[in-house]
Amino acid sequence: MDNRITIIPKPISVETGNKIINIRTKSVSICINTDSKADLYKTAATAFGVAGIKTSDKGISVFIELQPQDKKQEINEGYNLTLSDEEIRIKAESLNGIFYGCISAAQLISRADNELPELNITDQPIHSWRGFLLDTSRSFYSTAFIKKMLDACALHKLNIFHWHLTDDQGWRFEVPGYPRLTEIGSKRQDYTMPASEDGFYDEEKLIRRWYTDEEIKEIIRYAQERCIQIIPEVEFPGHSSALLAAYPEYGCTGGPYQVENRWGIFPDVLCLGNDNIFTIYEAALKKITELFPSDYIHIGGDECPHERWEICPKCQARMKTEGLDSAAQLQAWGTTKIASMVAKLGKVPIGWDEVLDNNKHNKLPDNVIVQSWRGTEGGIKAASLNHKVIMSPTQRFYLNLKNKDSFEEPGRLGVTTTKKTYTFSPAGKELKLENPEQRKLILGGECTLWTEKLPHSRNAEYLLFPRFCAAAETLWLPEEKKDFEDFKQRLEYHKKLLHQLDYRYYEGELE
Repeated sequence: MDNRITIIPKPISVETGNKIINIRTKSVSICINTDSKADLYKTAATAFGVAGIKTSDKGISVFIELQPQDKKQEINEGYNLTLSDEEIRIKAESLNGIFYGCISAAQLISRADNELPELNITDQPIHSWRGFLLDTSRSFYSTAFIKKMLDACALHKLNIFHWHLTDDQGWRFEVPGYPRLTEIGSKRQDYTMPASEDGFYDEEKLIRRWYTDEEIKEIIRYAQERCIQIIPEVEFPGHSSALLAAYPEYGCTGGPYQVENRWGIFPDVLCLGNDNIFTIYEAALKKITELFPSDYIHIGGDECPHERWEICPKCQARMKTEGLDSAAQLQAWGTTKIASMVAKLGKVPIGWDEVLDNNKHNKLPDNVIVQSWRGTEGGIKAASLNHKVIMSPTQRFYLNLKNKDSFEEPGRLGVTTTKKTYTFSPAGKELKLENPEQRKLILGGECTLWTEKLPHSRNAEYLLFPRFCAAAETLWLPEEKKDFEDFKQRLEYHKKLLHQLDYRYYEGELE
């Protein structure tokens, strides 16, 4: 018998005994001995279902115990799992902990070849922010695929789904009073894609390419059942071609503009001399707040050219009124206003690391969380200024890059191997922080999938896995507990589970 425990992400502590437990079935019988039985049962059943394990009266007995937790503390996502006498016992202080304990049990049962060693697992994540970003602006994906990715997050104990909803290539949610955002801003003439038989990706056909309120609410419910918080992102002030195509009066030149069918960075951005842009963003942010129960709203802020502001009379007048030295400083001024709007709605703003730039006259509000993507430098700077940080460095956590350097491999903008993803730790030793206390401001990280040239979700899966698995483990484990050689061995078993669950994955070199 192979006693190897192949759970991904790897638990903090695994103790195995000499006794062998017979596993005669791949189903479980869930037993609840505490209050809130309905919620606990649903949480446990959902977790087992994510890994393809069904519930049955004749299945392996799984006893669930939710222990009381001090409500003043942050959610404890840890759990304890024991396997003995042909039964599994899971204890935790939160529903999240129960969920992750069941995920681990499900992976064990899926891997079991009729028997497992007696064992005791004690486990808890090192990072509270373990995320995945999916861009649905460059490529519009079905709600079914989004749910599939939420299942993937749940299977790997990720608790954040960052939903990129607006960009140059599409606006993906409805805003009351601004119907053209979706009627015009969601569609583009895209001659870079081949027509598909069903027409879904044939951009010349009038097919809805935004998410309705009911679809968004259903996805949020689905995520909540899997202990996942969805963070919506609305770009400001760059990456705004879709908005400008719908409402050209919000640009510096007045247009005409188009929903971009190209990839890149474009000079036409929101006119920060026009007060009405804050009116439309107020409506958009209010709608986001009504739809998403999340504590956070991502306001973008990346890759915003300033060249239009340098010659726009309205922007020049704004600079003079606000006492700004350069057009670049307009972005910091606008970011301050948008962050204030988010805060008034009871949410915490998050911005890409450019929000730290050019803020001589407009200090970044203290409550803004900085997501560092241009390497780790933005995160280090943000932490030194006492901002909370999410790490997403391009060369380590961007899964749209190629798996290996070959023209035959999909992906773009570089190469990131599975090992390169695995060996990055968001608050690890490689970060040169002046004050050790600053590491505590690093909440964790997000792996990301930007979807230029990825119209088909099956190809997206190929780029994601197994680097997605590596990112999940590096966000769960302390740096000193990580072992890439051990991860590679467990991954060989884990890929069989991915195959059973119908995820496509890359099978080539990992380093």
